[in-house]
Amino acid sequence: MSTRDEAIHLLLSGLDPEQREAVTADPGPVCVLAGAGTGKTRAVTHRIAYRVLRGDIRGQHVTAVTFTARAAGEMRDRLRGLGVAGVNARTFHSAALRQLRYFGTRRFGGQLPELVDSTLRYVAIAAARAGLQTSRAKNFDLTTEIEWAASTLIGPDDYVSAIAALGRDAPAAPEDVAKVYAAYIEAKRRAGVMDFADVLAYTADLITDVEAAADQIRNQYRFFVVDEYQDVTPLQQRLLDAWLGDRDDVTVVGDASQTIYSFTGATSKYLLDFTRKHKDAALVRLVRDYRSTPQVVGLANQIIGESKGREAKMRLELVGQRPDGPAVTAEVFADEAEEADMIARRCRQLISDGTSASEIAVLYRTNAQSQAYEEALASYGVPTVVTGAARFFDRPEVRQAVIALRSAAKTDIAQLPLAEAVPAALDAVGWRADAAPSGGAQREAWEAVAALVSLSEQFLEHHRADPDRDGPDPDLDAFCAELGRRASEQHAPAVEGVTLASLHAAKGLEWDAVFLVGLADGTLPTTFARTETALEEERRLLYVGITRARERLQLSYGLARNSGGRERRLCRFLAPLGLGGFPKAPEPSAAKPRSTKKTAKVLDCSGCGKPLTDARDRKLGHCADCPATMDEELFERLREWRISVAKADAKPAFTVFTDVTLIAIAERCPASDSELAALHGIGKSKLDKYGPAVLHLVNGGSVEDAVALSQEAS
Repeated sequence: MSTRDEAIHLLLSGLDPEQREAVTADPGPVCVLAGAGTGKTRAVTHRIAYRVLRGDIRGQHVTAVTFTARAAGEMRDRLRGLGVAGVNARTFHSAALRQLRYFGTRRFGGQLPELVDSTLRYVAIAAARAGLQTSRAKNFDLTTEIEWAASTLIGPDDYVSAIAALGRDAPAAPEDVAKVYAAYIEAKRRAGVMDFADVLAYTADLITDVEAAADQIRNQYRFFVVDEYQDVTPLQQRLLDAWLGDRDDVTVVGDASQTIYSFTGATSKYLLDFTRKHKDAALVRLVRDYRSTPQVVGLANQIIGESKGREAKMRLELVGQRPDGPAVTAEVFADEAEEADMIARRCRQLISDGTSASEIAVLYRTNAQSQAYEEALASYGVPTVVTGAARFFDRPEVRQAVIALRSAAKTDIAQLPLAEAVPAALDAVGWRADAAPSGGAQREAWEAVAALVSLSEQFLEHHRADPDRDGPDPDLDAFCAELGRRASEQHAPAVEGVTLASLHAAKGLEWDAVFLVGLADGTLPTTFARTETALEEERRLLYVGITRARERLQLSYGLARNSGGRERRLCRFLAPLGLGGFPKAPEPSAAKPRSTKKTAKVLDCSGCGKPLTDARDRKLGHCADCPATMDEELFERLREWRISVAKADAKPAFTVFTDVTLIAIAERCPASDSELAALHGIGKSKLDKYGPAVLHLVNGGSVEDAVALSQEAS
């Protein structure tokens, strides 16, 4: 066996059958559906390494894009560990900005517009020029809305009609938002600045319009990997299409059940439609969950198993691979204050019993819930890390510590071994290993600097473990260079402290023990989730939270928000499960004598909540003014199938299904017989005769096969 063959054999030896299938798939379009905890990063990095080791591509010709600097940094570290160098592993924005800085200066008269981190100031200027009276909070909402519109490729001229078609609520009168949006674009132009959406759009324009730039970029980057593909926006997809050109050597990895960022413009449609767009694509499903115990996996499967809509067609049933762990616990507290106090006590007890504080997380639906837990944990002397706060390397104490380390590298301290040099240098900022404050903000700052000390120890260990190392141990100067690399990539180290994070911010992270708090209906799902589509995203958000836990998972909520306040109900997604500790779902009321007079069931619009009286509206589940999103391609295939079946049976097409029923199917995308039967116009006889064919079409099957299924059922 050759050295290369031995390396490939070693690379593949630790993979499960599905991971191996993903890694060894032929060059070309590959879609990997990877459930939570199934080793998607392992599969992605091994696929890149496999392609490089096999010799069909070099590391410098690979671009791997993901959504956070932390994830990109982890991917680079893993690839280095696999012996693969030169891979361009970055976020979409980082990869685009690098290309724009290299190729784009000519297009902007020799100097690129300055990239601004915060666009709030320019939105405030735009709002004033548009004649709107706003507050800081209103400007923040306008900023968020403009960022969403830019990400979904909606310009100011199309904004009003676009949100009307989508049924989206605007933060102000839509016409006013459009004015601010147009004024914002003009304000940026006058100031000579660009935002992050501009970086993507300008780069896509550059590749599309400048043949020389397109040729060089496409010659340099020949194989693309896209992580978290369920979260791409139309703007990001436009850039990916520009990168690819007429090529299709792309591997996408995602999980439709973890689609939780629609408010940013992200959509799972590109993941769901990937195999339809690329007819010869390989499709691999990773379902073996190596992260969580069977108890956690079982609850996650129960939650997501009730999902509906297009994402449900690609949901994965996870199979736990770890030994049994403790049961998932559920508890109701008198109010939110008691809930925060008891969770803080339990965190302190877990730490006393030997669990690292950094392996504990408290997760909640909104950032506003954070303060109560920060205060409660501080009162018990428990250090905390608030995810979603300032970036690690931007924190004042970390900046001061890095300056102290760089300064010490020019003094006699640099002559000490690294393990001694780092603590000695940090004495200049008052940090000492034996002087940790008891809790609160001071403890949080101490832990942030302590993370740099731990990072220096890891840096030294990795160097000593490298079989290709050359020369003595790294010194303080080398460690400062490593910090510079990590800061530029925002690759932060782990900080010792209980993590406080929103469910959105927790995506992609995991802990030994997780407390999911505030699980009251109205908080999760939020009261703003008024449509079925929005409610399904809330369900997926809960699923993401559950799957963050490796071993221990506790669910809880306060019966009242404040002491003596109105009682609240348990989260509707959990209520039917009968978890011990939570109140049971109400029992069906005793049967009453049937009335001989039939009473029509009251149905409310899924959009605005008003009662539906029109027959057509009742069938669709929403009134005409609140349109749901319809899969138009599915609707056309359903019509084509209906025509063929009607011709074969020599009867009018409407006797198969009416147009309204077809619209309902294309809107709801039922995933089972029971979901199909729940639609108006589909009784038992039609379900038996046409159900298999309709579900076949919903799942992306061909019209010809669906017609054959209908004929078999007849």
